[in-house]
Amino acid sequence: MKVLVIGATGFIGSVVAHRLADEGHDVLALVQSGQPADGLPPGSRVVVGDLRDVVSLDAAVRQAEAVINLATPTGEQDVDAAATRALLEPLHGTGRAFIYTSGIWVLGATGPDAVDEDAELDPLPIVGYRPAIEQQVLTAAEHGVRSVVIRPAIAHGRGGGIPALLVALAREHGVSRYVGAEDTTWPMVHVDDLADLFVAALERAPAGVVLHGVDESAVRVADIARAAARAAGVHGVASWPVGEASASLGAEFAEALALSQACSGRRARQVLDWSPRRPDAVTDIAAGSYVREAVA
Repeated sequence: MKVLVIGATGFIGSVVAHRLADEGHDVLALVQSGQPADGLPPGSRVVVGDLRDVVSLDAAVRQAEAVINLATPTGEQDVDAAATRALLEPLHGTGRAFIYTSGIWVLGATGPDAVDEDAELDPLPIVGYRPAIEQQVLTAAEHGVRSVVIRPAIAHGRGGGIPALLVALAREHGVSRYVGAEDTTWPMVHVDDLADLFVAALERAPAGVVLHGVDESAVRVADIARAAARAAGVHGVASWPVGEASASLGAEFAEALALSQACSGRRARQVLDWSPRRPDAVTDIAAGSYVREAVA
């Protein structure tokens, strides 16, 4: 299948692109003009386009048989809504797949009991308009598009993602810090398991479904910080007040890191037989890919 991948050079997108190629799909990577296209799988084809240029998006989709949007949002709702419309409209009536990557932060604080895909949304400001884009994607199922929304948990693995930031901060400050309260929990998923979910959704997911890419429903951030300390080769773990973290990371991102959530990924297991099998977050961060990243 010819799959247009938007965001194919990012942390999650690059792993998804390689997994697609491993499974025999042809990757068309949307890349902005003049931007590097490093790390794409062998045999990939670069398609020049931009989320702010709807004409380029329409032309790119018409070369593909499916679309996976893993791009970071622009931060402007009108721009992202127009881009989503441009990506979806050429697929109307075709039954072809369109996968939109959202995230669990649209759920807001959940409490200690794991919530599923049917939970009411209460998005943080950093992802404030994403539910509207999700609905735009899901509504396309009524127009003959096999549209799917995937909400990844906090992704780890391959020395990347938010855990890499924690390890880098620990190395810089000589102590590993977590934002907010010690009993905060994050849903987690290994990026390679997440890539498996994207491929399964591309090939088999029904139209109009929302899936949580969650392996571990609630991992204590204090445990993640201890793992980051070990990877960075430092001693000590401390809470980082949200106000202080905001000065370094920005208020919206600091608020997101302080968010406590528990989420279920059961639907993906039931509907797609998704079976995460990579190391858990604490093991991976403390003694896996992040240690190698620190040494490299």
